[in-house]
Amino acid sequence: MSAQLSILRAGPSMTLQDTGRAGHLALGLSRGGAADRLALAEGAALLGQPADRLALEMAALGGDFQANEDTRIALTGAPMRATIDGEAVVWNASHWLPAGARLSIGAATAGCYGYLHVGGGFAAEPFLGAASAHLAAGIGTLLQDGDTLTMGRDVGSETNRVFEPEDRFHGGAVRLTPSFQTHLFGEAELARLQAEPLHRAARANRMGVALTPAGGGYHIDGGRNVVSEIVLPGDIQVTGDGMPFVLMVECQTTGGYPRIGTVLPCDLPRVAQTPAGAELRFRFVDLQEAVELERAEAKRRAELGKHCRPLIRDPRFMRDLLSYNLISGVVAGNEDFEGI
Repeated sequence: MSAQLSILRAGPSMTLQDTGRAGHLALGLSRGGAADRLALAEGAALLGQPADRLALEMAALGGDFQANEDTRIALTGAPMRATIDGEAVVWNASHWLPAGARLSIGAATAGCYGYLHVGGGFAAEPFLGAASAHLAAGIGTLLQDGDTLTMGRDVGSETNRVFEPEDRFHGGAVRLTPSFQTHLFGEAELARLQAEPLHRAARANRMGVALTPAGGGYHIDGGRNVVSEIVLPGDIQVTGDGMPFVLMVECQTTGGYPRIGTVLPCDLPRVAQTPAGAELRFRFVDLQEAVELERAEAKRRAELGKHCRPLIRDPRFMRDLLSYNLISGVVAGNEDFEGI
């Protein structure tokens, strides 16, 4: 029998996600994949496995889970309260989930999207090169109570690792590059975009995030006669009332609204994780700086494993304390010493 994870209780917006489907814009299909791709890399670092493994994405609220075999897990992304059989476990860390134990994940305490990773990743039939759900395109479904997920073969063994992620769960600074219509916005509007705070509105999902500028909507010179063309995640479209929308991983592939700028891919996880009402501040960078920032971020992601450290557990709350060899040379007393 294969290793399986049962969903005893599913949150309202729970899907399986990987790095998405690149290269299908001509088919009208955006990349999709995890809303916070950095969280995938963090989970991979904690479990010592590739970052393209399928993980479980939880929007705002988790659920209850149970595995039929001892399983390595990691918890990343928006921090959520989590317990194993009632015992609190650390977020941004890897743990053993014993067979039959109940993993409970509650509401996010910051950010929007939390991730549950398992050793070997979840196993699912790929479609167009990926197994992630893309609900806007009708690919995959929301996970429900009673669903059972097959897990891939785990070739690793290390667990009890933890790291401190950069805070991307409360808003903050976001860098932009100019887009094809940036020049249509006057200098005063572009200066205002960079000087004033924008707050994440309540309207947000995997397709886009609405923003509310402190000084009202942005307006362009010369009308809004923009021909529909290809759009990508990170593009900031400005609608007829002047309100900006940041396109996210399940966005449409073409659009006719003018784009005031484009969020750098390395900063898109911050936008995805910004909770309603939190403040974002934008700053334009030139193409050369953008390329250097992306290279630096790619290098940092590749080296995330170097920043993991052993998880120090408090002995007062270790139910399995006697199973640990705390002093070198100490034995349990039931070993077979024949032949020594």
